[in-house]
Amino acid sequence: MRVIVVGAGSAGSVIAARLSEDPDVEVELIECGPDYANIAATPFDLVNGHRNSMRDHDWGFEYFPTENRPLPLPRGRVTGGSSAVNTTIALRGVPEDFDEWASLGCPQWGWRDVLPAFNRLERDLDFGTAAYHGDAGPISIRRYRDDELLPQHAAFMASADRLGYPYAPDANDPDAWGASPHPLNKLGRVRISTAVGYLSAARIRQNLTISAETRVLRLILDGDRATGVVVETSDGISERRADLVVLSAGALMSPMILMHSGLGPREVLESVGISCVRHVPGVGANLRDHPAVTVNARVKDPSIVDLDQPLMQTILRYTAAGSEKRNDLQIEQISYSGVDSFPIAAVLEYTFGAGVLTPVDADPRTPPKIENRFCEHPTDLERLALALRDTLAFVEDGPLSDLVDEVLFPDRSRGVDLDSLKTICRKRAASGYHPCGTVKMGDRADPMAVVDQRGRFLNVDGLVVADASIMPTVPRANTNLTSIMIGERVGEWLRTERTSYV
Repeated sequence: MRVIVVGAGSAGSVIAARLSEDPDVEVELIECGPDYANIAATPFDLVNGHRNSMRDHDWGFEYFPTENRPLPLPRGRVTGGSSAVNTTIALRGVPEDFDEWASLGCPQWGWRDVLPAFNRLERDLDFGTAAYHGDAGPISIRRYRDDELLPQHAAFMASADRLGYPYAPDANDPDAWGASPHPLNKLGRVRISTAVGYLSAARIRQNLTISAETRVLRLILDGDRATGVVVETSDGISERRADLVVLSAGALMSPMILMHSGLGPREVLESVGISCVRHVPGVGANLRDHPAVTVNARVKDPSIVDLDQPLMQTILRYTAAGSEKRNDLQIEQISYSGVDSFPIAAVLEYTFGAGVLTPVDADPRTPPKIENRFCEHPTDLERLALALRDTLAFVEDGPLSDLVDEVLFPDRSRGVDLDSLKTICRKRAASGYHPCGTVKMGDRADPMAVVDQRGRFLNVDGLVVADASIMPTVPRANTNLTSIMIGERVGEWLRTERTSYV
């Protein structure tokens, strides 16, 4: 059996590694970006987990957050995908996220179902003996100790206590809420991406081939079946055939490959000159993300701002007043935004609204148009404004405010009442860089479902989608760990139950 996995990112690397454990399966992992097989020679921007890599291994996407002009939307274009360029935040969604997925036509994705996969992927160096953690997985996770916190993060934790938020030593405790040291998948400054954690050990297998610098333009469809992909390399355009194609190109590129293959909303495809093979209205719809607005403050003592120190160390997870969605808000202290300032991010973690992703023209190389439509849903707007008001409290009084010389944004002279904060959110809400949901999984009765709960495309045989795009809703956490978990679950199903996929 031959399987092509498109995209060597947070999910695709995991699927290729798990599937290649079976020597009877030939796996080709196709990656558009470069591959660094020698970890010792990996470029520093990929090694350095202290900050995001924003340029050298990026797709160069832009997005429209609200009514504003487009902004950059960094995505990893390299083996490891966005797990190789991100901030290394290893935060899980809350159990209610996955139980909601189960209620939306995906009964095998409830919390009790996904927990073993979360445990299997991690080597938690702080809480590995807990029943809800793992201690032997490929992704190492640890938290900064109190004596390792930068002054602004130590002050953030002290201010959270003063403001009445509890201390939660493990933010990934299923029942936890409050202020915590961030769980991070890095050792020292070394980022433990899926390229490091999963592919390093898998490379020795003769049945795994990693094809880097290879762009997938579209699927090959023979009637009702996917039989391969059309790729472009420095040698030109060619075809690669397989018994099964697994799309793991991410929440932005998986739907784009589908649409450029003629699988998507008929009116959208035909408007840009793409022939519609199958009308699949859910492709590119349901774009979810975490909108955020930051408070930016100039510090009294610029020496506490060190651009070579970790960008993230702490987090506050809590529930908005009157909300029925537990831990639907976050406040994150960020170490620096310039040589003399730091931001604090107010983040909406549970969203009711959704955006859309569409092709611009018939050329599969052209980046998509990404419209997040943040804060158009009134409940989203209300709760993000509440989070911004709660974030301002950190710089108004207490240990963190003692470090602040001036609040640069928002301008208090323009008002900080709730209506004024809503106006700011409408104009300034920006992406948390967690796009998902654009090829959502669900029951066949759902007209917007694209794949079933096993990732099988509902309209085409021999085609699986497995990455952040299949999430029905965005989890109340950074999405990287959940994407790896998806790779673990689908990878195991493909390895042990592959006859149900072909």
